[in-house]
Amino acid sequence: MTRLVQVSGFLGLRRSTVGMLGMVILVGMGERMAERFLPIYLMALGGGVLSIGVLNGLDNLLSALYSFPGGYLSDRLGTKRALLVFNIVAMCGFLVVILIPAWQAVLVGAVFFLSWTAISLPATMSLVARVLPIDKRTMGVSMHSLVRRIPMALGPMFGGLCIGVWGERNGVRLAFVVALLLSGVAAVLQQVLIEADQPETADVERPLILEKNPLRLLAKMNPSLKRLLISDIMVRFCEQIPYAFVVVWCMKTIAAPVTAFQFGVLTSFEMATAVLIYVPVAYFADRSTKRPFVVTTFIFFTLFPLVLLFCQSFTWLVLAFILRGLKEFGEPTRKALIMDLAPEGQKAAMFGLYYLLRDVIVSVAAFGGAFLWLIGPATNLLVAFSCGVAGTVGFAIWGKIPQETILDHGRPR
Repeated sequence: MTRLVQVSGFLGLRRSTVGMLGMVILVGMGERMAERFLPIYLMALGGGVLSIGVLNGLDNLLSALYSFPGGYLSDRLGTKRALLVFNIVAMCGFLVVILIPAWQAVLVGAVFFLSWTAISLPATMSLVARVLPIDKRTMGVSMHSLVRRIPMALGPMFGGLCIGVWGERNGVRLAFVVALLLSGVAAVLQQVLIEADQPETADVERPLILEKNPLRLLAKMNPSLKRLLISDIMVRFCEQIPYAFVVVWCMKTIAAPVTAFQFGVLTSFEMATAVLIYVPVAYFADRSTKRPFVVTTFIFFTLFPLVLLFCQSFTWLVLAFILRGLKEFGEPTRKALIMDLAPEGQKAAMFGLYYLLRDVIVSVAAFGGAFLWLIGPATNLLVAFSCGVAGTVGFAIWGKIPQETILDHGRPR
């Protein structure tokens, strides 16, 4: 028992975080069984390349637009109640896709189910910041990221099997049925395990007024956080320009196309790589400067589209997807750094504002990725690589965090 307590303490596990992680697994498993194959599903329903670009653009734009309201509602309602609302919204989106087999309905449903990750992320990060001490935040965020990769690894494999047995149309719809059921179970689990927290405005000893205007909240953003945001935007251009077309490249474009199941296996290699590096990286990041870890992850983001361009068979794609998994090297560290630099009492809202600004701009790249793909897949991948180089070099040169900020936010409390 003592050993179990020690391991739980090392990994930053509490009752509330366990409930949150269970929710992430259940919702994520259903979501990833279907969402990863949406570009193929759109094509099967008669949607063309531009519909895929619209879907990817919607993903980024909605992620941006939902992030700040998600953070505000989390601070306003409390994490537990906010997460329940967010789950119900996602379930409504699943229902739309299940009931209406048309590519237009997919885009309508996406307005609801694509929101879950974006709108719930500020709440989950706020929960980690509230439950864990500062010297365990990177570990807590890493456990969240690690657990997210379990459904991201297994979901596409099960989704690929569904497509193999029932076809591209019925297989994806069946996956959405599973997603709906698992989301319902997750809603119950999170309400049982996550401890109720008081909304920030309920603290009478601290006269805090939650800021509803994101432009006013921007004035409170730490200069170091602004520099991170600018570089992050460029690196996300690198990721999102080809993002929706990676599955098309692997299953339709290359010299030796892979099957849906093989693509699921490739995703599993990516997620397994990420899972293996989360805990050791978090351990060292909590005890040292976070910036080198962020620079390293930006480098891996940048290299993926360039390497993918030269992969024409399953064997070489395995290496590319392992590289893609390595991009998670410093992602939890980056999220923990955002929470460290956010003002007390408004951490969820500031986290949401960061993602609002980032993803509104990056959504332009996601929409533009379709037009670059029409010019040529190589053009799409090379433009993405160039954006990654700009963001990585920019942060390496100008993304310094003042030493006093590092010491203040790295000190255990």
